[in-house]
Amino acid sequence: MIKIKFTLLAILSVLTVTAYSQVNNTKKMEKKQIMVAYFSATGTTKQVATKLAHLANADLCEIIPTERYTSADLNWNDRESRSSIEMNNPQARPKIRTTIKDVRKYDYIFLGYPIWWDLAPRVVNTFIESHQLNGKTIIPFATSGGSTITGSVIQLKKAYPKLHWQTGKLLNRANDQDLKAWLHTVLD
Repeated sequence: MIKIKFTLLAILSVLTVTAYSQVNNTKKMEKKQIMVAYFSATGTTKQVATKLAHLANADLCEIIPTERYTSADLNWNDRESRSSIEMNNPQARPKIRTTIKDVRKYDYIFLGYPIWWDLAPRVVNTFIESHQLNGKTIIPFATSGGSTITGSVIQLKKAYPKLHWQTGKLLNRANDQDLKAWLHTVLD
């Protein structure tokens, strides 16, 4: 009988500490000003960004190119496709319609994109260069059919060394539980 009481008391203690920790972490997230900015050519990254913004209680900002990408533009097998031409030119900066009026209010900016040629699409560079992001914590995330996020993050850090980058994460098929766990690690 004593063993059962002790076991129940131990379980109750663990549950109480876990609940307190989750409430405390949620309060920490609420105090921070967070934005999820993302580029999505096919909708895959948009799905992840939308979930992430909801779970982080963050503002959501779509990086919208002035000229949307068509299926033909995204044909990576065609060396003359728009995406192939842009990705083969490190100086390419496709124009965007997206502007954030008061980027200063954000402490954290999650930056999402699909992986193209092991990099962030050039439209992401346009976004970064169009906004004053110094002093912000930038947390990259990506979706990909077969690449990791590593090469894209290395190139972004190299191109923008004055920005405060956190480690990025590939979020293919991430569920709410995975996203919550990741949020608590990067926002603590």
